[in-house]
Amino acid sequence: MRRNRTPYSGQGFRPGRRALAVGTVLVAAFLAAATAIGMALPAQAATSLRSLAETKGRYFGTEMTGGDLGNGSLTGVAAAQFDMLTPGNEMKWDTTERSPGVFNFGPGDQIVSFAQAHGMRVRGHNLVWHSQLPSWVSNLPLNQVQSAMQNHITTEANHYRGKIYAWDVINEPFNEDGTLRQDIFDRAMGSGYLGIALRAARAADPAAKLYINDFNIEGVNAKSNALFSLAQSLLAQGAPLDGIGLESHFIVGQVPSSLLTNMQRFANLGLDVAVTELDDRIPLPASSNNIQQQGTDYGTVVNDCLMVARCVGVSQWGVDDGHSWIDGTFPGFGAATMYDRNFQPKPAYNASAAALGGGSSTPPPGTTSLVSAASGRCLDVPQSNTTNGTQPVIWDCHGSANQQWAVSGLTLRVLGKCLDAPPNAAAGTKVQIWDCNGGTNQQWNLNASGTISGVQSGLCLDVNGNATANGTTVILWTCTGAANQRWTRG
Repeated sequence: MRRNRTPYSGQGFRPGRRALAVGTVLVAAFLAAATAIGMALPAQAATSLRSLAETKGRYFGTEMTGGDLGNGSLTGVAAAQFDMLTPGNEMKWDTTERSPGVFNFGPGDQIVSFAQAHGMRVRGHNLVWHSQLPSWVSNLPLNQVQSAMQNHITTEANHYRGKIYAWDVINEPFNEDGTLRQDIFDRAMGSGYLGIALRAARAADPAAKLYINDFNIEGVNAKSNALFSLAQSLLAQGAPLDGIGLESHFIVGQVPSSLLTNMQRFANLGLDVAVTELDDRIPLPASSNNIQQQGTDYGTVVNDCLMVARCVGVSQWGVDDGHSWIDGTFPGFGAATMYDRNFQPKPAYNASAAALGGGSSTPPPGTTSLVSAASGRCLDVPQSNTTNGTQPVIWDCHGSANQQWAVSGLTLRVLGKCLDAPPNAAAGTKVQIWDCNGGTNQQWNLNASGTISGVQSGLCLDVNGNATANGTTVILWTCTGAANQRWTRG
């Protein structure tokens, strides 16, 4: 199920942020002074997200604006933890070409300089968008829009040529029902503007990856279906489309269960996919349960990316809760990132690190044990064996990671795998763990009665033969609601 979203765009200008300011020289000076006087700097994990992601062939990025460059605590976290940087506003049309033909790249150059100084790559954001668009563009005669768009793309992409890993060439082109927005570009050129924009960007910077980026396309729905069809059409036309950006502005507990399936279908077209603007907003005041659920959500997103070979990385939108756009845009919501307002890592950080292989035997945040009502024993992966096909059993509860299950949408995850019903499962079939693939055989309903039933089979998890001994296997069986089919969360 996809989340609801206000009409305001996911990566729009964030109100109340300080104006563009000091560059990297001041940042370095601040950090040096802070170290010299023993000022407390943000806690950092021994192994950073960036290094963990790089070992998996991925990146882990963040977003910053020019105003962030003067905040030593923020830049310290950004430089230590992230290896991809997206400018929040500094490369958008209303900053770079406020007047026709008059370009200002100073703000964007500051962001690029910071990235280069800290070994980070840059995602260019963005070239064509209906929002944050100067009025002179919107008021152009329709027969002049194409040349203005091409000139803007050519000039900006050429300025940053060789410095940008990927461009969000077209940003948020779709309405929620899957129709194209009736913006100035669509009115002037129809849907052809998308291919024209991509070709202009490729000509200006042949090495940069070229993306279409949008929100509410993370799961399979009308909007993502329309984007999928568009991508197929553009590729058939030979347009230089390289990737799809999934913004991923979530509400806690509402990561779509079809995220993995959706990523994979775009990858199957030969496209890269990326999580470009991740945050996970929580109703305020944030409860402990919601903070833990946020950790589960982040872990789910990172795990899903790792399961798709062409998912190149994950970027969070903003470094910390105090510099997130959420508070100023969604009243009553906040605490949306993996760092709190004091730049201390939250469970979302720990879950992301664990998903990337930086965890230990300690159960990740947001997980729970599943305790059989008949025996009081826990659903257990024997000897923490993560081989596909390993069959869970019941065992004395001990709280280790092989007994900790993350409830993510309709999936039950453990040790990076999903609880799975084998193909053509019938009553008596033993359940297993398997690589997560988003199929209905890996989706489970946690019922009010305490039973857990398979979406595909309609059968319930059942402790075989109503036995209570350690090592008893768990099978699928016709739902009766008996004690050996009821489970509680530990």
